Amino acid sequence: MRPGITIIGSGFAGLGMAIKLKEAGYHDFVILEKAGSLGGTWRDNTYPGCACDVPSHMYSFSFALNPSWSRMFSPQTEIWDYLRACATTYGLTPHFRFGREVTGLEYDEAGHWRVSTTGGETFTTNAVVSGVGALHVPSFPEIPGRESFRGPSFHSAEWDHSVDLTGKRVAVIGTGASAVQFVPRIAERVSRLHLFQRTPPWVQNRPDFPISPRMRAALTVPGAARALRNAIYWALETRALGFAVDPRLMKAHEKTARRHLADQVPDRALRAKLTPDYTIGCKRILLSNDYYPALNRDNVEVITDRAAEIRERSIVDSTGREIAVDAIVYGTGFKVVDALNDQRIVGRGGQKIQDAWRNGVEAYYGITTAGFPNLFFLLGPNTGLGHNSVVFMIESQVRYVIDCLRLLSKTGARALDVRPEAQRAFNARLQSRLHDLVWNEGGCTSWYLDEHGVNRTIWPGFTFEYWARTRRVRPEAYELIR
Repeated sequence: MRPGITIIGSGFAGLGMAIKLKEAGYHDFVILEKAGSLGGTWRDNTYPGCACDVPSHMYSFSFALNPSWSRMFSPQTEIWDYLRACATTYGLTPHFRFGREVTGLEYDEAGHWRVSTTGGETFTTNAVVSGVGALHVPSFPEIPGRESFRGPSFHSAEWDHSVDLTGKRVAVIGTGASAVQFVPRIAERVSRLHLFQRTPPWVQNRPDFPISPRMRAALTVPGAARALRNAIYWALETRALGFAVDPRLMKAHEKTARRHLADQVPDRALRAKLTPDYTIGCKRILLSNDYYPALNRDNVEVITDRAAEIRERSIVDSTGREIAVDAIVYGTGFKVVDALNDQRIVGRGGQKIQDAWRNGVEAYYGITTAGFPNLFFLLGPNTGLGHNSVVFMIESQVRYVIDCLRLLSKTGARALDVRPEAQRAFNARLQSRLHDLVWNEGGCTSWYLDEHGVNRTIWPGFTFEYWARTRRVRPEAYELIR
């Protein structure tokens, strides 16, 4: 096997790249997927209540609108079905190589990448597109004794459906986006639920509702689904005013969240536990209509003391209180900032990706990194969002990669490598913009920041700005290797 282009991952990023490659006339490519089926995070996350927190008509490809979403915020199974339908519609089936986890990438001076996969298989390819995303490596808290627990324990991203939580005493550690969705679903089944909350999230009302058959029929009218998508896009984009322009503009969002909390949590003591002390938007704003009501239940306890130790059948908090539990569910998110840094990637002159990123993970527009020719990242450093759909960002990046490939064809070069000075200048401007924005100055610690407190995750502006900046490749930003 010697494909011209190798795509790693089969979520939105990998599929979007593959579809647009075929559309542009590039048919010599493979899609490597470590699992046995496509779908990425929407295949892996099957916890109760799993759904998207971006409206479905926006959290989808702009070129593959789906007028048949059943809800405004679709559940996991429906999104997974959508991705599989896209793969079939666009004829991607022959390009998949399932059960092929990439274990290493190494560039040779002939202008090829040597790809190593599980099972000892290796092959060469001209270009690599990494579409592995950031939300696929579960993060576990460093709590002493975690391995000693005798009961069932699992991460929300690896939900153990063989475990029946009915009637059990369950501890949930973490209150992020996943926990906000699954806590209401299990709270009504367990005998006791002890929710360990390190930092309360800001939660706003989730404007979710079933989409009636009549509305779905109306969306099949030419232009209707596009008009709805555009309306959602611009409504979401207005949120960037507070995120990317002036944190003081987040006051309106905070007021809305405080009212939502007051309406749903009548108990003052519990409300105090659930009220954040940081600027809204510093951490991801969560959307839920049933999270707060679940915490009002008599069988649910919100614990703000740190989980200090895990024993065979219990958890000890930082006050010394021992809480007997039958099962533990970790809703502690993913390794985001260091997800790429853990990969074995060797570029020009034997340079490892860890050495290139020794001062922090960075890339040119989040897509290319100096010293690693013809290696493209989708949803790479600083291309995440706090206000709109990342699928929009993926499509902008896919278009940019296609433009890079066309530049190679036009010039006859074997490879292109972003110039270090272009990458440094871009990231200096980017970090300068981030410095005074809510993610850095909002008074919280989040997975947006690396161990040095530098934001390596979020795009500090409007998504239409990113779209405009990545519409065309600037040839002068790259070294063409002939």
